[in-house]
Amino acid sequence: MTNTTPLPAPLPDGIHELPAGKLAAVVTYLEMFTRPAPRPAPEQPELTLVRHVAPDLDWYRALYRRVGEDWLWFSRLYMEEAALAAILTHPDVEVYSVRKGGVDLGILELDFRDDENTELAFFGLHESLIGGGTGRWLMEQALDKAFAHDIKRLFVHTCTLDSPQALPFYIRSGFTPYGRAIEVMDDPRVAGALPRSAAPHIPLIG
Repeated sequence: MTNTTPLPAPLPDGIHELPAGKLAAVVTYLEMFTRPAPRPAPEQPELTLVRHVAPDLDWYRALYRRVGEDWLWFSRLYMEEAALAAILTHPDVEVYSVRKGGVDLGILELDFRDDENTELAFFGLHESLIGGGTGRWLMEQALDKAFAHDIKRLFVHTCTLDSPQALPFYIRSGFTPYGRAIEVMDDPRVAGALPRSAAPHIPLIG
């Protein structure tokens, strides 16, 4: 059946003011269809990638915040327990942590629930692991695990609230940008999902 739902009207050119307590981000969508040639990455003997089947929700949210708080990751903090558990316990969702010295300091989440479109749902490292090729190491792990399945397309999105290194990193890793959107949302610091001290590089208004 043809989808006849009209597309939303595009925003007119110009500056659009936001109310206090709101944030706006430019979202970039990226995709790849085949496994790119591996990018050499330094060995990371102190790190292990650990699979978590049906992870505990408190553990998951703590890791999510540890990795994403400075970039205002908030979506999983707002989700109802049952909805989040339904994702994390689904057999076609794979959750991994990057562990160093017994502490989980990175997250990798792959969502295979759509046969046509596999999502690199979450990918990130705590600031203590950034640099030295750890991101390349984790991306190689992610691509190996994604393309070990018979997938047709792997996609990911990033936004201007993320690290400014994120978008060029995904492109260097073999993803191609294919779309862009503007997302407007409540500032999670104002809403109380994150402390007001989070992401000091993004001014809190409201």
